[in-house]
Amino acid sequence: MSLPIVIAARAEQDMTLQYQWYLRNADAGVAERYLGAVDGAIHRIASQPDIGMPRRFHATELQGIRSFPANGAFGKHLIFYRAAECLSIERIMHGARDLPRRLTEEPSVE
Repeated sequence: MSLPIVIAARAEQDMTLQYQWYLRNADAGVAERYLGAVDGAIHRIASQPDIGMPRRFHATELQGIRSFPANGAFGKHLIFYRAAECLSIERIMHGARDLPRRLTEEPSVE
C-alpha cells in the first residue's frame, strides 16, 4: 500500500526551476525525462517510505528528513521527504549543493 503524496510548494518550485533549466540548456525531451525520473522515485518512496537515507542536519526544521535519489540519469537530484500518514515531499535539489544552507532557503536558480 502506498502513502498519499503531498508535494510542498518549495518542492514544486524546485521541480519547475529545474525543468525550466533543462528546457533552456538541453531540450524538452531531457526536461520531460527529468520530471519522469522524479515522479518515478516519488512513487517508489510512497510504496517504501523507509527506502531513503535518514539525514542529520542541525536546523530544527530539517529534523526527521530523509533523502532518495531521482531515477536513472538524474540520480544526483535528491528528493527530501518525511513520511508518516502521508509522504510529504519537502525539497528536490542536486546533491552537490550546500544542502544544510540551501534546504532552508527559498528555491532559486543557481
